[in-house]
Amino acid sequence: MSKKLIRFDWAIKRLLRNKSNFVVLEGFLSELLFDTIKIEQILESESNKDTDEDKYNRVDIFTLNAKNELIIIEIQSTYEIDYFHRMAYGVSKSISENLKLGQRYSEIKKVISINIVYFDLGQGQDYIYKGRTNFRGLHQNDLLGLSDKQKSTFLKDEVADIFPEFYILKVNQFNDIAKDTLDEWVYFLKNSEVKDNFKAKGLKEAGEVLDIMRLPKSDQYSYNRYLDSLHLKASELYSLQTEAEFKLKEEIARKLIINGANNNLIAISTELPIQTTEKLRSGLAK
Repeated sequence: MSKKLIRFDWAIKRLLRNKSNFVVLEGFLSELLFDTIKIEQILESESNKDTDEDKYNRVDIFTLNAKNELIIIEIQSTYEIDYFHRMAYGVSKSISENLKLGQRYSEIKKVISINIVYFDLGQGQDYIYKGRTNFRGLHQNDLLGLSDKQKSTFLKDEVADIFPEFYILKVNQFNDIAKDTLDEWVYFLKNSEVKDNFKAKGLKEAGEVLDIMRLPKSDQYSYNRYLDSLHLKASELYSLQTEAEFKLKEEIARKLIINGANNNLIAISTELPIQTTEKLRSGLAK
């Protein structure tokens, strides 16, 4: 048995910002980071303002945890070729926004960037990736570490603990077989469902908080409009891709015509109807 719930990307903007619902986010972060995460507050910045486009294309939440670390959660539904660059920009902006004039560099907060993407980002077979910054010697192949004084001053064990940390969850690449509690969260992120046997932190609460039937009528209407906007966006992207592919096929057909190919060969090569090829041929003959 499982229950269909509100999508996480909509909920993170509308419902999970409430302190009473922090337990859901805390559960997700605790499972992903293999630590007990306590959210102190939701922060506001230029990067997570609620705009019309955010409602269907981009969702951010910016939190401060009990360890004084900044955590960015961003969900991206549609393909972006430069998404890696956007991750770098988002982290850099968060660091600069939270270092006040006159503060020491040692007061820079650790930033954890969590990116949930519903498209195939880069090349890789896994569905969860983690990135940390380490410095390795070119000659000795040793890992650069902190001195004892730096460890006691900064309360950090490794150099990587100072630098930003990145997580990428390629949700659509998950095979729907939950082997552990983190997989249970990925299953939920992909399918908006929580199975009765799931035991991951925060999922039981998510099953209650994100039950669409518990929403006020106005929020149910808003959520359904959000789903409609996702369908519209997907249709727009499909139309643009189809149009681009058709124009490319036409360009290939023109080149084949110029090089003396017959209509049957062009039809096989481009999958264009012969009538389209004949029309292109007539246009080139004028």
